[in-house]
Amino acid sequence: MRTFAAIVFGCALMTGVPLCAQEPELSLDEAIQIALSNNRPANIAQLDISKAEWQLASTKTKRFPSISVYLFGSGNLTSPTFTFPAGTFQTPPSPGFPNGQPVPATDTKIDLSHGFTGNTIDEISQPLTQLYKINLAIQEQKLDVALSREKYEGKRQSVVADVKQAYYAVLQTESALDVANASVKQYQETDRLVLDYIAQRSVLESSSLDVKAKLAAARYQVVQLNDTLTIQKEKLNNLLGRDLDTPFRTQQVPPIRSEETDLQLARQTALARRPEVKEAEIDTQRAEYDQRLAKAQYIPDIGAAFHYITPINTAILPQNIASAGFELRWEPFDWGKRRDDIKEKGVVVEQSKYQLSETRSQVVLDVDSTFRKLAESRLLLQVSDAARVAANEKLREVDDKFRQSAVLLRDVLEQQAAVTNANNEYEESLLAFWSAKAEFEKSLGEE
Repeated sequence: MRTFAAIVFGCALMTGVPLCAQEPELSLDEAIQIALSNNRPANIAQLDISKAEWQLASTKTKRFPSISVYLFGSGNLTSPTFTFPAGTFQTPPSPGFPNGQPVPATDTKIDLSHGFTGNTIDEISQPLTQLYKINLAIQEQKLDVALSREKYEGKRQSVVADVKQAYYAVLQTESALDVANASVKQYQETDRLVLDYIAQRSVLESSSLDVKAKLAAARYQVVQLNDTLTIQKEKLNNLLGRDLDTPFRTQQVPPIRSEETDLQLARQTALARRPEVKEAEIDTQRAEYDQRLAKAQYIPDIGAAFHYITPINTAILPQNIASAGFELRWEPFDWGKRRDDIKEKGVVVEQSKYQLSETRSQVVLDVDSTFRKLAESRLLLQVSDAARVAANEKLREVDDKFRQSAVLLRDVLEQQAAVTNANNEYEESLLAFWSAKAEFEKSLGEE
């Protein structure tokens, strides 16, 4: 873990820059793509889309005829028989038998079956009136697929927001490290000049000790920033799903976008992109389909059917019976159940509409808040940057006078302290700006 930090710090001391030149640059877009490819929760949400699509495909098959085969095989516990009394049937009239010959001549019993018996029923049923209900269910299932996509999009946006926050934190710390290294150089140069003046007996040796103390504090700040940077990079690498010690250097972010200066455009962008708005819209549509399905329960289930019955190992009964026609299933009296279901679904529709309106309002409030915070942080950054530039310029002027022995070392150290304070305020403003920018981009629902 600390090997990487030691390498970074060594490079900083040797070259005066915070990172080694051989470290590859990692752009924000690349970091986001790596994170999305390796993020397990996002991959799980993506598989939910496939699951919903297969459920939709399964629902669509209900529109086609259903083919079923029923087989019942058994051994009789009793011996069923058919009894035909004498004269149940008779032959046509003939000589000697003017009224026909009685058949059978005596009472006759015939066993229905012997041993194993049973029957098979083959059925083909095509739904007719049910197709309306099935199509409603299919449309609702499509909304489930769309909802899964929006949940996946929400996971992606959450990952993107986390990556941006971590990336911006690294970017800010790298900037602070550059400033801290510049301060070290400044104190080193001042220390060199003081040593020259001591050799010339122009200043007291205690002046050099003051400078060395300032230099030691500046170097300590560099160590702190390197440790902070190492931790931040480890966190970002963890978000990207790669080795924690993978080296990289950030790139500058793109310039200001139009959404950052146009509140109305930012609102429109957020309402079009935020997954929670789309999820609320889908929930409203699903509630409406549920209500229509509840109303469809008043429609009787009518379908075309073909039955083919074959008794097994039986006597007397016909061996093959084929029939075709229509079948109807309907519950005419439900004691108000269907009516109550429709009313309950109507309440759900109203609730979903209110929820959609509330979600849109919350999104607009979120955008407005983050938009204003970003604008404030940008202005504060400009102010602190101007103060930093002014302090550095004054330090340059004081240094020039110090070289000419026109000012005291105390004035130089005081101005260097002022520069340090100005740099710290600038870095705090920069961190606030990056945080506000990440929150604003998250409120837009972008990737």
